[in-house]
Amino acid sequence: MEEQKKPADSDAMRSSTGLEVNIAGLLCYLIPFLSGLLLLILEKNSRFVKFHAMQSVLTFGTLFAAYYIADLIPLIDGLIRFLIQVLGFVLWILLMVKAYGKEWYRLPVVGEMAEKHIQ
Repeated sequence: MEEQKKPADSDAMRSSTGLEVNIAGLLCYLIPFLSGLLLLILEKNSRFVKFHAMQSVLTFGTLFAAYYIADLIPLIDGLIRFLIQVLGFVLWILLMVKAYGKEWYRLPVVGEMAEKHIQ
């Protein structure tokens, strides 16, 4: 996992939602995928919030799909689903903490994709 620190938005410490950027960033991960999608739609100004919203959608959308695709693998589907659940929980906590700390924490691949989509 790659960590990239950037200053929070130079415009202010608030997003267009009226929340401080670190609170809005944390909320992107609160309900995996759904809250990220909601903030992606609502946010108009803050690149920080847009980044975390897009990273949430891509990360947890992928994990959600992988969880159900694991059903197609006989015998070890339960193990794979368990590992996906553990990974999802760890990422959920980590990403909320990083967003609350105003860090542009990029996950490999997904973080790069998220950054490209918000530009």
